[in-house]
Amino acid sequence: MALVARLATVGAASQPHVVPVTFAMADDLIYTSVDAKPKRGGRLQRLRNILANPHVAVLADHYEADWDRLWWVRADGLATIQDHPDSIPGLPELLAERYPQYRDCPPKGPVIRIAVRRWSGWAAARLPPPPGEELPND
Repeated sequence: MALVARLATVGAASQPHVVPVTFAMADDLIYTSVDAKPKRGGRLQRLRNILANPHVAVLADHYEADWDRLWWVRADGLATIQDHPDSIPGLPELLAERYPQYRDCPPKGPVIRIAVRRWSGWAAARLPPPPGEELPND
C-alpha cells in the first residue's frame, strides 16, 4: 500500500490544487490530517478549497524501474473538514498504525474526511486472486 497520496481540490475560482498527503482508510472513507510540519500561513489552500467545493480526488500510485509493477488507484469523493483528529473515534490510532512518526507526535490540526463515491485504478501486472478464489480461464 502506498504511504503517500496526492489530494486534488478545486477552489472557488476553479483553479486546481494538488498536494501530497499522508492518509488512513476505513471502508469507503479516507482521512488525512494536517500535521505539525511547518506550513505557510494559517488556513491551508486545500482547506479553503474544500469549503468552496467539497468534490475532491485522491491518487495513490507506485512507480519503479520494473514497469510490470506499476499501479495507481484513484478515489473521487466528497470532503468535509473536522476540527481535530480526536473528533473521529480511533483516527489517531489508525494514523499511528500507518505512520510511526505519529506515535510520538500525533497530528493536531484539522482532518479532511473523504466519503469515496467512486474508485478507479490500473495495474500493469495481473494481480493474483484473493485466497480461496481462482482466476477464470481466458
